[in-house]
Amino acid sequence: QVQLVESGGGLVQAGGSLRLSCAASGSRYTVGWFRQAPGKEREFVAGISRSGRRTNYADSVKGRFTISRENAGNTVYLQMNSLKPDDTAIYYCAADYDISDLVRSRPLSYDSWGQGTQVTVSS
Repeated sequence: QVQLVESGGGLVQAGGSLRLSCAASGSRYTVGWFRQAPGKEREFVAGISRSGRRTNYADSVKGRFTISRENAGNTVYLQMNSLKPDDTAIYYCAADYDISDLVRSRPLSYDSWGQGTQVTVSS
């Protein structure tokens, strides 16, 4: 079972940037980033396929967030620019064990989860 560790969260002013990292042990899988704000359901943010050739983004972050992964290593990054107060949440990375090279957006499609990292955007 893959172990996932997120880092890079913090407090930033609106309009600022943060880069989150997700370090994964074991095999290479499709990785998704999700977030959950207080009182809200966990929602898909972005994902990148095992090969790195496919990405998928939520409409709310398109043009502001970029997901990438190391070619040789097993770390996935989420570059977040033009941050808004609505982006405040705990951000989780997750691994999808499915062998296809698809990026799925439903949380139930993902098999292993990290512990989360807090992102707070002040207005």
